[in-house]
Amino acid sequence: MHRHALAFVLSIAALPALAQPRAEPPSTAAAQPAVPPAVAPPRGAPESFAPLVRSLLPAVVNISTTQGGANSRANRPDAPEAPQAPPGSPFEEFFRDFFNRNRPGQGEAQPGQPGRPQPPARRAQSLGSGFIIDPSGLVVTNNHVIDGADEINVILQDNTSLRATLVGTDPRTDLAVLRVQPAQPLPSVPWGNSDTADVGDWVLAIGNPFGLGGTTTAGIVSARGRDIRQGPFDDFIQTDAAINRGNSGGPLFNLRGEVVGINTAIYSPTGGSIGIGFAIPSNLAQGVVRQLAESGRVRRGWLGVNIQQVTDEIAESLGLRGGARGALIARAQEDAPAARAGIRNGDVVLRFNNQEVREMRTLPRIVAETAVGTQVPVVVWRDGKEETLTVTLGELPGEAQQASAPAQQPTPRGDRPVELSGLGLRVQGVTAELRERFRLRAEQRGVVVVEVLPNTPGAEREIRPGDVIVEVQQERVTTPQELTERLERLRRQNRATALFLIESQNGQRFVPLRLAAPAR
Repeated sequence: MHRHALAFVLSIAALPALAQPRAEPPSTAAAQPAVPPAVAPPRGAPESFAPLVRSLLPAVVNISTTQGGANSRANRPDAPEAPQAPPGSPFEEFFRDFFNRNRPGQGEAQPGQPGRPQPPARRAQSLGSGFIIDPSGLVVTNNHVIDGADEINVILQDNTSLRATLVGTDPRTDLAVLRVQPAQPLPSVPWGNSDTADVGDWVLAIGNPFGLGGTTTAGIVSARGRDIRQGPFDDFIQTDAAINRGNSGGPLFNLRGEVVGINTAIYSPTGGSIGIGFAIPSNLAQGVVRQLAESGRVRRGWLGVNIQQVTDEIAESLGLRGGARGALIARAQEDAPAARAGIRNGDVVLRFNNQEVREMRTLPRIVAETAVGTQVPVVVWRDGKEETLTVTLGELPGEAQQASAPAQQPTPRGDRPVELSGLGLRVQGVTAELRERFRLRAEQRGVVVVEVLPNTPGAEREIRPGDVIVEVQQERVTTPQELTERLERLRRQNRATALFLIESQNGQRFVPLRLAAPAR
């Protein structure tokens, strides 16, 4: 602790004593030594983690990578700089010495500048953590720890350094598998079931923070299912066990010595631990690691849909019982597995392969974890009831597939703009002038929004001029007349909201809009 901070703590601790009134000295007979009360450890916590840590440390390794050459990260202008330690802290000198040792030396003079030395190409070093899952030398770490490395070394607890080869990586989950060739079997650690790690359970993080190696911290599971916007399969375990730079790729253990997470990220405005760290759940990692170890790549199931969150208003407009849940299909891609199975725009996926889809982001993870080519039952909400379809999963493409454009059709007559009563929208049929004005696709069908009035339901839902209304309540509309007739019919049915399928430059999305009462 910084000396000023320490002095402040001591001064605060002394304040209560200064505030007490002067008391008479106690009699000699009454003077007894104070006995501190016994403090029991929290329920479920051992008196010491030491025996467990001693058994786990040999299977946790340091990962050292070197990057150099013209195409390396070291020679890129966006390469990260040295970490900045707090002034006056012990790490300030540590970092200065470390990076000075790895700074390029003096070389020959630069051409055209006699006497001015030119440093040789810099070889950057970075440090991370990992753990051994197989005695033959299989090591798991984060992809970002070894990304772009020319050379990877695994350093064991006894400081033995082994050259590692890269077996495979998966950037989508930030996982990588390495292999070393040891002279004898290595200690390894088993996977645990991350689904049984409850909020409040004790966990241990072991890793290589700041290159110090073999560092253990303890904490609890702070939260489950965190989405930190790192990828489509985010389902992180949050912990308050201290995780710092260099801990990436290290294991998060339960008290049985099983790996329940892989430490990957921290939230910190300073770069150091503030008690908010994130680990990839072991149940998500195991399947990825197994595929990487077997084939060096990951094959994931693929539906071929664009989805969005089901809100309370969308659930109401669809008559979905049980409130907002599931994943709403905004678009079933043409000739993709979902479309071939009969899944349509506006369906809500409630269960996939007998697993509940509680919210939108649950579906991509469940689909990705299902084997390619598997036939699975999918329960969707359609037309006010559940319907079960059977889908044969494809393989998730490496890059987004482009849907083929349908044949061009004649342009319907646009006529004059029509105002949608109570919604604040003025719409018009698609015309050549509107195609050019809003850069619409040649085959675009629907009703074009040409004006959005301020402080209206349409404006609140961020509908903008140029957006195209494709469907209302899962029925196609191609003219303003069809649109207004559909809305009036919904009002006569006393429907509180109407579900619009809106297409913009960013894709399709469903938008619920509140309907005004029918005119009397």
